[in-house]
Amino acid sequence: MSRVLSTTHHRPYFPSHGEDGYRVGHYDLSLDYRIGADRLDAVARLSAQAVRPLEHLCLDLGAFRVGKVLVDGRTARFTHRGGKLRVAQARLRPGPFTVEVRYAGSPRPVSSHWGGLGWEQLADGVIVAGQPIGAPSWFPCNDRPDDKASYRIEVTTASPYTVVANGELVERRDAAAATTWVYEQAEPMAPYLASVQIGRYRRTELGPRMQAFHPPALARRVRNDFGRQDRMMTAFTERFGPYPFGSYTVVVTEDELEIPVEAQGMSIFGANHVDGARGEERLVAHELAHQWFGNSLTVADWRDIWLHEGFAAYAEWIWSEVSGGSSAAQHAAHWHRRLAALPQDFVLADPGARNLFDDRVYKRGALTLHALRTTLGDLAFFALLRAWTSENRHGSVTTEMFLDLAREYAPRSSETFFTSWLYGSRLPPLP
Repeated sequence: MSRVLSTTHHRPYFPSHGEDGYRVGHYDLSLDYRIGADRLDAVARLSAQAVRPLEHLCLDLGAFRVGKVLVDGRTARFTHRGGKLRVAQARLRPGPFTVEVRYAGSPRPVSSHWGGLGWEQLADGVIVAGQPIGAPSWFPCNDRPDDKASYRIEVTTASPYTVVANGELVERRDAAAATTWVYEQAEPMAPYLASVQIGRYRRTELGPRMQAFHPPALARRVRNDFGRQDRMMTAFTERFGPYPFGSYTVVVTEDELEIPVEAQGMSIFGANHVDGARGEERLVAHELAHQWFGNSLTVADWRDIWLHEGFAAYAEWIWSEVSGGSSAAQHAAHWHRRLAALPQDFVLADPGARNLFDDRVYKRGALTLHALRTTLGDLAFFALLRAWTSENRHGSVTTEMFLDLAREYAPRSSETFFTSWLYGSRLPPLP
């Protein structure tokens, strides 16, 4: 059973990104990247479906030189400026079509409130951190979170480097100076979650279908700091339902990163997040939880980001409780006191574009879930979470959809609860 997306129309947080006239079913990306020169030569092939007649086709793409565009195998005229690749003579009827884009240049992060997003050079390699609008920094796409597609990502680069991308490694071709890596991501994925990581990495097994790529010098720390991830996976599977992907990969960069980065089936940590003493284990839990909440279940609209970050933040408290640390109730009491001392001007279900990554999205989101758990009891609360992930597996979700499902588990008197926690600016008391 799949729930219908709400038909409520809001102005999108990022109106210049994404189009609603077509949907992409599959991306086939062939990338040739020279690390020293920071040069990408690429071909992107998109299989898509027009949902209405289109006078022209628009794709999101950063500041590359576009050499050629083909629509259904025929050369098409185009313009490319302001992050938009506009294909002039598409004139597409509703139904399937293909578009091929050949492009080259130095990838540049997309500028945003939070700095550059997307493809970025490390001291010796590459990181891709695309959330929320960084995907066009490296490939042409329909850059909206609800347009999910399967992917094939082929990357050729210098042989001393390892390439990690979403999905399963299906082929590796070694030549004298360069190696080609081919990954396939079968489960639908939003463009911002597509990722390529390049570095001089060693691979370490972390458990069944779990692996880490990291600088060789950090091997001992990585084995220790991610040493309980298999227990974490078991705890989350019991509470959230089956893990939604074929495998899970952790990448630890040689560089320090401000925060860890989520991608589908993958999380990226900086060397500063690995201290050899599990000092950042809550972040390990947070990023793992995103595979359910954010990657399998992805918001249809960025205003509902609490459905990603609130759930992942609450997973930190659940792991603390399971692993012998402070209980979720203790964490909730602590953060309720802290949030109550802040200005009461924040609406969780519509925080505004600039507040997408405000700490209140994370902590008030977690508090909302803890208040709901307290109200429903553990049995009904975790049954609700498992139903939520099962019914919407690999789909797009909204706050309204979550409320529709939660009402089936909650008492009739719960409307005031949902209104005050999600749509009121004043922080309600914990039940």
